[in-house]
Amino acid sequence: MDFNQLLAVPGLAWLILAAVLAIAELLAPGIFLVFIAAGAAVTGVVTLLVPAFDLVFEVFLFAAASAAAVAVGRRWYRQNPVPSADPLLNDRVARLIGQVVTVVEPITAGRGRVKVGDGEWPASGPDTPAGAHVRITGARGGSLDVEPA
Repeated sequence: MDFNQLLAVPGLAWLILAAVLAIAELLAPGIFLVFIAAGAAVTGVVTLLVPAFDLVFEVFLFAAASAAAVAVGRRWYRQNPVPSADPLLNDRVARLIGQVVTVVEPITAGRGRVKVGDGEWPASGPDTPAGAHVRITGARGGSLDVEPA
């Protein structure tokens, strides 16, 4: 049986797709193709067991099985978070909380600007003159919340 004959059997075609997606997940981890591969595998097994399904049903089955696999995977990851050496890696503002920075544009009426690293951020807090040091306590809407250091 050559490759074209394998693809002519819908269940085997779905299982081949599942294998290709699983290999792609191994080559590019983190894309969650494994869940889509699981949907293709379920579709392949069901199609092999009940070969009378048409392509439209198979596609709907694939979509439903993939969605179910993603939902189960998300739930599992939410209940079993992966520990990280740097949990704030993708939360830039959270990394700034607690830092002492310099006011570059006086904070008046609750608004001003502070120097953070080599850039400036809008800041909210009590009136503070330029050159004073303030501590970052949080952020709202792209503006840092600050208090006197």
